[in-house]
Amino acid sequence: MRRAAVVALACALAASALVACERGSSTGPAPGLPEPTRAGCPAGLARAEAAVRRAERTDTAWDGPVAGPPAVPGERIVYVAQTMTNPGVAGIAGAVREAARAIGWGVRVIDGQGTPAGVQGAFAQAVALRPSGIVLGGFDPRLTSQQVAKAVGRRIPLIGWHAVASPGPSRTPRLFTNVTTRVEDVARISADWVVADSHGRAGAVLFTDASIPFAHHKSDLIRQRLAACPDIRLLSVENIPVQDTGTRTPQEVSSLLARFGRRWTHSVAINDVYFADAAPALRAARRKGAGAPFNIGAGDGDPSAFQRINSRQFQTATVPEPLSQQGWQIVDEFNRAFSGAPPSGYTAPVRIATAANSAGATAWDPPGFRAAYRRIWGGG
Repeated sequence: MRRAAVVALACALAASALVACERGSSTGPAPGLPEPTRAGCPAGLARAEAAVRRAERTDTAWDGPVAGPPAVPGERIVYVAQTMTNPGVAGIAGAVREAARAIGWGVRVIDGQGTPAGVQGAFAQAVALRPSGIVLGGFDPRLTSQQVAKAVGRRIPLIGWHAVASPGPSRTPRLFTNVTTRVEDVARISADWVVADSHGRAGAVLFTDASIPFAHHKSDLIRQRLAACPDIRLLSVENIPVQDTGTRTPQEVSSLLARFGRRWTHSVAINDVYFADAAPALRAARRKGAGAPFNIGAGDGDPSAFQRINSRQFQTATVPEPLSQQGWQIVDEFNRAFSGAPPSGYTAPVRIATAANSAGATAWDPPGFRAAYRRIWGGG
């Protein structure tokens, strides 16, 4: 109750006394508003610009594991998906399948359909199959505590993808490891991009899904980072469950346009899918695909997000999860669990993808990861 009251007060304060602006000095302020003098957070702006430059670099190399146990033959794993309508969850499922073929394992994917009952049923089905291991694809293990306890009792290794807030092993709930970028890093660089792109002056909207603790935590961190710059005004926080984005996002975007008009200059979403569903409403309002609001997805960087970015259609940037690499990492982590080895401890660095640095690509992954994992599994 106390925390909810604090959050509500913060939202109310952030929504008041809004200062409108356009994207940086290239377009100037909105008509009828005074020219801004200087950003209200010059030190924060300089820090954000430096962080964004680092995250946009393309001259990176594989910094993940190069050693580990050779492949254990004949294993079977089950991937329980929170919902296959989530592009990140579906992307990981595809990458796990690809990696399993490379190592010689079988994979079954069970879709939880985005509801608590559906995820619980899918997990129960997975446990009943008595697989070698189970992947928790994008949902909170507390949602399936009974099924998790049954899997642990049967000594079935569990690996999460975006299942808990932090990467690495988890005692409660018991996960061999959780594969994800660090949510703190993703939230920080997403907010920094808004600060840098707007030169410290923006009217921002934040899209989140409070029903997913991981996503809710991410959006709280983004909000805190934006609040550090006084001239970044948080116009609204839109709580839309991921499975409802197709029906609710267009309506909410139309409402936001009516409420804020040109004051709405930037958006951050916990998942790129929000911008796929925002595009029709923005187009209907005759907004330009390359114009405001300038949108960044704080995950997951699926192919459709890259396509919007590269074609400059209502999304400017994304902080992509390296979905293919993470799918291969999940398989490698299972191989370590089956071999009695500890987790690899690897966490991929954050990156910002834009039309300028993606070179038409529809995904981002650390270079060389497939060859590295193949060498490990082959005993090389």
